[in-house]
Amino acid sequence: MTAVVFDVGHTLADETRNWEAAADACGVPRFTLMALAGAAAERGESPLQAFVWLGVRPPREAFLNDELYPDAVPCLRRLRDGGLLVGAVGNMAIDHEELVRPHVDFVASSERWGVEKPAAGFFERVVAEAGRPASEVAYVGDLAAVDVEPALAAGLVAIHIRRGPWGYLDEPPPAAIRIGSLDELPGALP
Repeated sequence: MTAVVFDVGHTLADETRNWEAAADACGVPRFTLMALAGAAAERGESPLQAFVWLGVRPPREAFLNDELYPDAVPCLRRLRDGGLLVGAVGNMAIDHEELVRPHVDFVASSERWGVEKPAAGFFERVVAEAGRPASEVAYVGDLAAVDVEPALAAGLVAIHIRRGPWGYLDEPPPAAIRIGSLDELPGALP
């Protein structure tokens, strides 16, 4: 393994405060917005579909308050100190890239690339950015259908983290490595 690439949302960044801020900015109950976002994701749709159902526009600034999970920076540091190339990508706005840029070798957003997960083109971009063969790149994410399965289909090593709501609800394919926290990641890499 020569590179590890992380999905930013729910893997490195705790997005709960963002959704709360978005609900407050739109004047809708927090629980309603989060429940609809979860329902959309369960249906295989973007969680942003919740705003369409509610008839409100998502406030971009509400999603700029990401905070990294406590285990994120120590894990990123351990991987980089171990000589691995470390990247962070996600279905996010360009503005979110700055949150993780100081801690990784490269960062990219679906907005910058013009393609979102789970599209094959997204994972092709991951491999291109890593500059390594797909088989030498591990991709870490919490959603089986959006992160893990397409990463495996692209030939990457897929790591499913049991974090965020879908990390607990989704069952990853047997070919995936499963971890409970980023503290476990360095020891779980092949």
